[in-house]
Amino acid sequence: MTKANSYLNDLLSKYTPSSTYFDAARGHRSAIETRLDNDFGVKEMFETGSLKHGTGVWFYSDADYIVCLKGERPQTGTSALTKVKASLADRFKSTTVKVRTPAVVCEFADAKETVEVVPAYASNGGYWIPDPATGGWMKTHPKDHNSYVNDVNKKHSGAAKKLARLAKVWKYKRSVPVSSCYLEMRAAKYADGESSWYMPIDLHSYLSGLKSLELAAMNDPTGLGSRFTACSSDSNREDALSKLSTAVNRAAKARDYDKDDQDADAVEQLKLLFNQ
Repeated sequence: MTKANSYLNDLLSKYTPSSTYFDAARGHRSAIETRLDNDFGVKEMFETGSLKHGTGVWFYSDADYIVCLKGERPQTGTSALTKVKASLADRFKSTTVKVRTPAVVCEFADAKETVEVVPAYASNGGYWIPDPATGGWMKTHPKDHNSYVNDVNKKHSGAAKKLARLAKVWKYKRSVPVSSCYLEMRAAKYADGESSWYMPIDLHSYLSGLKSLELAAMNDPTGLGSRFTACSSDSNREDALSKLSTAVNRAAKARDYDKDDQDADAVEQLKLLFNQ
């Protein structure tokens, strides 16, 4: 194993949460569900996102839940978020509660135990959730998405989730305003199309692919839900593309140095890429 490949594996180990990492945040689930059930009626509440997919990033990822509410779906996702925020803020008066579309974020224990709650309404096997791009609604099938990622991840010794986690480390360490879900689904789709795998090469190819696509919205690979958007605004997209261009250049240098057995230079470029 080259030093560049070894470095990436070490980075994955460093940022992989322990099996108990989310336990404290999970401890608030019952109180959240009880309050929302009292105020709106809850059909079901389940884990989603990196918590469910196994692609969370130590120190940065939160406990994510979808809460499927009863009753008629409000006209806009924004209004649903406003109502859920007001309900939870009234319940947890000493906790910072804010909206970060598509979720209401509860920062328990001074943000050491953060829980993101996505209000949803059931629809034909999927769910309507707030759309970050429009303020309206978007269709999602999180359980099918989880199955898709898990199926793809069986190829190349779990490469899809490794690549997704590395992409998220880059996002958090370089403050890139891009959707974690978008990065994850793009990573799974990329891994699904590869017949062989070597992380220093595939990391560059994945990032280069994102740049070539200019972070364009992605069709749901399951064919069930709405398209995945990368950024919540044009200004965020411009910022993300600028940082992505820098990342591609560094990943290319790391790949080339690794190919030429210039181990120290390859690792140095990877350190710059991930701001280590």
